Amino acid sequence: MIKPIVVGADGSRESAAAADWAAREALRRGLPLRLVHAWEGLPSQGTEATLPELAAPQYWARRVLRTMSEQLHARYPKLYVSTEQLRLPPGQALLAEAESAELLVLGNQGLGSVSGLFMGSVATATAAHTARPLVLVRAGYTGDSERLPDPSGESPAHGPYRDVALAVDLRESCDEVLEFAFRAAEFRGAPLRVVHAWHVSLRRGVVGPDERAAVKKRAEHELAVLLAPWRDKFPKVPARERVVEGHPTHHVVKAAGGAGLLVVGRRARRAAIGAHAGPVTHAVIHHVDCPVAVVPHD
Repeated sequence: MIKPIVVGADGSRESAAAADWAAREALRRGLPLRLVHAWEGLPSQGTEATLPELAAPQYWARRVLRTMSEQLHARYPKLYVSTEQLRLPPGQALLAEAESAELLVLGNQGLGSVSGLFMGSVATATAAHTARPLVLVRAGYTGDSERLPDPSGESPAHGPYRDVALAVDLRESCDEVLEFAFRAAEFRGAPLRVVHAWHVSLRRGVVGPDERAAVKKRAEHELAVLLAPWRDKFPKVPARERVVEGHPTHHVVKAAGGAGLLVVGRRARRAAIGAHAGPVTHAVIHHVDCPVAVVPHD
């Protein structure tokens, strides 16, 4: 069964950018696109609202989906797009949609100026709980933003893609994250740059340069070993790695500079409540300009 790429639509500039990014990604992957708008106050499926306070949101939901669908059809005539209104709270609807999606795409910090449905908190909570990869896209990110600028500073429509950046934590199993990043780079014909940040625990006291050098060398070896099978699996993807000392939050945000996509992992947890996105994921959601893919892993 072919799984769609699902986009949460709320009428904000962020969700419009997310839909446009998702449309390009769907074409790259040969997948259909599904636009959903959720609000628990909508009337039951197939019925019309009679109260004014319900009729307006129903009209707005239809308008958001219709307008977005028409714009995507005009820009990407070869793309199959479907739409649906969901009578559920946005967070619950998104998590349910993600279960049958190849990829879930949301606007990053979408304010939903009229409907207010997909607030930034919903996107963050979804990133913390979804079992499927989630991509967050900021307002204003376009197809040109994905491409490297030419000597004149312009981003040609068919120029080379910007790098895909990947943050790796060697302490955790991250096959799902590695596969997503390598495949994203392969779809784009883009290089992959991998960063791993290491540091010596302060509890060990003062650590001399020899021990620091040994820790760095060990991390470089472990990262090379980790990447080796993926380089074999994706021989057309040029991957280069970098091991840096310091807090991962700072270096991952820095690594995203100039990238067309940043991929980070998130440990999947079974708890149904609480924010489990982690400090690195939380930081990149708020401080990285390019689209961020949050990939859950065991």
